Amino acid sequence: MRMRRKKNLEKRMNEVRDYLIDIEKDVLTVEEMIWLTHPCKSRDQFSNETSYGKEPKKHIINTESIFLNNNPVQIEIGCGKGQFIIQTAAKNPNTNYIAVEINESVIVQACERAKKCGLKNLRFLLVAAEKLPIYIEENSIDRIYLNFSTPFPKNNHAKHRLTHENYLNVYRSILKKNGEIFQKTDNMNLFEFSIEEFSKCGFVLSNISLDLHNSNYKENIITEYEQKFINAGKPIYRLEARVN
Repeated sequence: MRMRRKKNLEKRMNEVRDYLIDIEKDVLTVEEMIWLTHPCKSRDQFSNETSYGKEPKKHIINTESIFLNNNPVQIEIGCGKGQFIIQTAAKNPNTNYIAVEINESVIVQACERAKKCGLKNLRFLLVAAEKLPIYIEENSIDRIYLNFSTPFPKNNHAKHRLTHENYLNVYRSILKKNGEIFQKTDNMNLFEFSIEEFSKCGFVLSNISLDLHNSNYKENIITEYEQKFINAGKPIYRLEARVN
């Protein structure tokens, strides 16, 4: 179901501009989109093997200028209304966080909450996940969070899942050596799919939990969706994947 556009959205977005990372948004060609989402090949391989492998123009953001420090940077992809990333940023003031969301009506609520909390180590990026290499420096991110991503249950929609190999190739390009991806989901089929994709793309898996809230893991921060699933008695699946 399509989310309704929030009232006074433009005015509200302007009021939280300090929390939104200002980016140049080019309209990508079909060739550039293919380059960004091509599954699990190196950039050199892709350019050499195809005639349409054109690398998009980049607009790399300067995280040191944004946060006024060179602290480690972590990203949440699909931050929703921001409950997880705001609590995480508040708990870890010496780490910088970029929360990625594609929906303006959702991200504005997250920005408003972050502004109310006065967080200095959190900013928001309004962009699709597959476009991250245009804006994020290669090998610069310590950790990526994927919390309750849309499962896209139909098999013919698998390429839209945020743990499909196309996306894992994107994440690998921006993660540091030994960088991590932390995933949580309530969807068993997505979780099994994710394990297969991570393994296929050479990630090392650890701390796999089939019932997070009945495990020994103590550092969990609950998201909005997670609380609903807990209330419904559904198990939460979690894993950590490291760039090998």
